[in-house]
Amino acid sequence: MTIKILHIDSNHSLLWNELQKSGFINHSDFTSSKEEIEAKIQDYQGVVIRSRFKIDKTFLDKATNLQFIARVGAGLESIDCEHAASKNITLIAAPEGNRNAVAEHTLGMILSIFNKLNQADSEIRAGHWNRESNRGQELDGKTVGIIGYGNMGKSFAKKLRGFDVEVLCYDIQENVGDANAKQVSLAEFQQKVDVVSLHVPWTSETNKMVNADFINGFLKPFWVINTSRGKNIVTADLVTAMQSGKILGAGLDVLEYEKLSFETLFNDKNTPEAFQYLLKAKNAILTPHIAGWTFESHERLAQVIVDKIKAKYLR
Repeated sequence: MTIKILHIDSNHSLLWNELQKSGFINHSDFTSSKEEIEAKIQDYQGVVIRSRFKIDKTFLDKATNLQFIARVGAGLESIDCEHAASKNITLIAAPEGNRNAVAEHTLGMILSIFNKLNQADSEIRAGHWNRESNRGQELDGKTVGIIGYGNMGKSFAKKLRGFDVEVLCYDIQENVGDANAKQVSLAEFQQKVDVVSLHVPWTSETNKMVNADFINGFLKPFWVINTSRGKNIVTADLVTAMQSGKILGAGLDVLEYEKLSFETLFNDKNTPEAFQYLLKAKNAILTPHIAGWTFESHERLAQVIVDKIKAKYLR
């Protein structure tokens, strides 16, 4: 059986080359509109996408011969998963491919905030040598809490093994804790942690999860790191908590204001007030959705997708 695959986004060349070597037929279209893609999608058994547009019911209904959708990334929120399942379309993602990159980025953000690296660097560049105001915190002795203990959360917990920290995790799934993190109830989590790191997908359950009520449920002031999805945090509530001192600092690789493609942010003329605060806050570190975006993960994501497609067809 001939399997034709349409690549809607560019990816590491390994993905295309390995599929071709294995007998799959690759076609690419990185520029056509969603409607133009829909007009020809019935010719394909597979689609490879990152985040260019949403694969919704309309798209899936036109994809009458589609057998799988492979997203070169961790999440599947850009796909109508329920409708795809009703059509027996296999969904493939690659959280294994960038979990190490996300874990390293998360740890880097924590250490940068604790040691005021960005603040100190910018002050020196401006001609200021301020030692006392840049006195840092040590991670040792703190309790780190991980929300979402899947591929990303587990990888981050593994990175913390070299530190003298207690690591707790909270997850809606039972019995996911391991030697690197003790699974606890949300109540215990909120009572003990000093640092909160989000590693959850964006779903109806996690949308706006970190809001004022959630933040105020913590016993102690804490730091928050988000390398998951921007809409999991209500930015205005986060900023209010930073202003009051309830949140001591924030490392945000993702923002509530991101577009679905993750490729643009500054298209809107009106910058939200909360975002304006973050842009000036010395205790905030912002990165452009790059936690899983390393040179190594670029190749690894492609390899994971190749392996999963081959496992489906080449047995």
